[in-house]
Amino acid sequence: MFKTPISLSRRTFVTGLASGTALGLLNASGLVQAASEMLPQRPQPTLSGTDFSLDIGYSPVNFTGRTRQATTVNGSLPAPILRWKEGDRVRLNVRNNLAVDSSIHWHGIILPSGMDGVPGLSFAGIRPGESFHYEFDVNQSGTYWYHSHSGFQEQTGLYGAIVVEPRNPPPYSYDRDFVVMLSDWSDQAPDDIYADLKRMPHIYNIDERTLADLASDVQAKGLSKALAERGMWNQMRMSDTDLSDVTGKTYTFLMNGQTPADGWVGQFKRGEKVLLRFINAAAMTIFDVRIPGLKMTVVASDGQDVQPVTVDEFRIGVAETFDVLVEPSTEQAYTLFCQAIDRSGFARGTLTPDAQMVPVIPEMDSSPVLTHLDMGMAHDDGGMSHGSMQMSHGDMEMSHGDMEMSHGDMEMSHDDMQMSDGGCTPEHAAMGHCEMPDRHQPHKMVQEFATGKAGYGSAKPISYANVKMGPQIDMLAPGADYRLDDPGVGLRANGRRVLTYADLFNLHETLDPREPGRELELHLTGNMSRYMWSIDGIKASLAEPINFKYGERLRITLVNDTMMNHPIHLHGMWSEMETGDAAYIPRKHTVTVQPGAKLSYLVTADALGKWAYHCHLMYHMPGMFRQVHVT
Repeated sequence: MFKTPISLSRRTFVTGLASGTALGLLNASGLVQAASEMLPQRPQPTLSGTDFSLDIGYSPVNFTGRTRQATTVNGSLPAPILRWKEGDRVRLNVRNNLAVDSSIHWHGIILPSGMDGVPGLSFAGIRPGESFHYEFDVNQSGTYWYHSHSGFQEQTGLYGAIVVEPRNPPPYSYDRDFVVMLSDWSDQAPDDIYADLKRMPHIYNIDERTLADLASDVQAKGLSKALAERGMWNQMRMSDTDLSDVTGKTYTFLMNGQTPADGWVGQFKRGEKVLLRFINAAAMTIFDVRIPGLKMTVVASDGQDVQPVTVDEFRIGVAETFDVLVEPSTEQAYTLFCQAIDRSGFARGTLTPDAQMVPVIPEMDSSPVLTHLDMGMAHDDGGMSHGSMQMSHGDMEMSHGDMEMSHGDMEMSHDDMQMSDGGCTPEHAAMGHCEMPDRHQPHKMVQEFATGKAGYGSAKPISYANVKMGPQIDMLAPGADYRLDDPGVGLRANGRRVLTYADLFNLHETLDPREPGRELELHLTGNMSRYMWSIDGIKASLAEPINFKYGERLRITLVNDTMMNHPIHLHGMWSEMETGDAAYIPRKHTVTVQPGAKLSYLVTADALGKWAYHCHLMYHMPGMFRQVHVT
């Protein structure tokens, strides 16, 4: 059913707050026409080969009806798509035409530390008016991206896609591929956004709880329970709707540099199989991605081939990439619909055989609400977490009681997790030569999953011995569990097949089968009321480096003691996430740790030098950052 938002302001639609609309009728209102006149859709520039010249500079942009200054590469936002070939040696001359220092980091590319592009580590940065020559061998393939690692320049537009063609044919076929780069733009200066957050952390929350919400809770849960829950949140000085620090209140969500009013368009021919390379280049926004009417087969995560799994929807954390195959079987247009995790807006595009065909934009899902599960506590409905949760304000600790989970009849059949005995390898299955058992069916958590005995990580209990208590911390989650099969807040039981980390298994066998010789537990900590972020309660400026010994194999367990998702990026080395099968561990460069949860991965310290290790949410990074020294 078509709906025409006649009274809708242009600003509201451009940010992606409008939904349930038919673009064909929007032309009648003049909204799309006005946006198109200001922001004509141009093909995104693509540069191929081995030698590149990239100029960082300022460019005027207008996404909201107001002209602002962006930071661009070769005058383009997003920056040009770089297409490399596995095995080539690439040379990139980057010139800085800004008035301040700049840099480019090649996200997910394994290279020498001096080429990684993080100022202050093995690289001094690029001063105004000067150039830096990057040169390195490309020994991988897949979908990656590049961005500034200086100040908040990434927020103002300095990011672009990298596509590395494999040396050998890929294990799946496709007729056409598109980069789909998601990002968030604000007319506010990033420094002003950061200052706003430091002054009032909930300033961008447009979905604060109201008296009407309390009345609904009373009706659904009863008066005593509703009042107890509201009192708990008030006592903690936290909000159960605080999913994103920065929202559609200031952000316009972009797809390949196009606003929701314009929408990016990708054309295909009928019968073609299309590869979509999704990249989350946002500063602060986690997106939930679906294409109504089309199944998506995930074939790669963070550039690395995975055993194919077909889903309706997936969540993509900041800095992650997912490659998906789609096979449109009818002569129609489809909406690429990417909701912000807090439902404050969306980015969108169109996949169509005919540019004149327009799809309907679906309604956004309702705004999610955080639960005890997202606090590392047992869910009231018999959820997956166990243990206790503590709130800390300075030297005060408020215990909310020990919450134990009985696994009882929660069982998982391991039959579906076994390899076929007929000689069918994951590689052969991906090429359609044989069929393997479906190892991606949703399963319940069991004792082994929670304790780390089934290949999900460490079986050791959580320790806070190295966590420095104080003003940096306002919450602890000692009951945090491995929740890899949990799709996350806002996606649970939504009626769609949602990808989880438990679905990811590498297509090829694990290269380093050694057991870890050392285990390292790190806590992602923060104080929301003061907008301070840290690791182990120690902000970056006061932290000692984390030391790896060259060649060692170690396990890192991340415990999220906050109520925010944190996408954690380790530079220079793969993070091999433990998802249940040690023989096929998926390799990632960025892992998103859910609120009140823990997650483990293995690292082979095969890259000498100094490396950055941090949360990729831009305004968390100043505090939630460590140096890793491999010696």
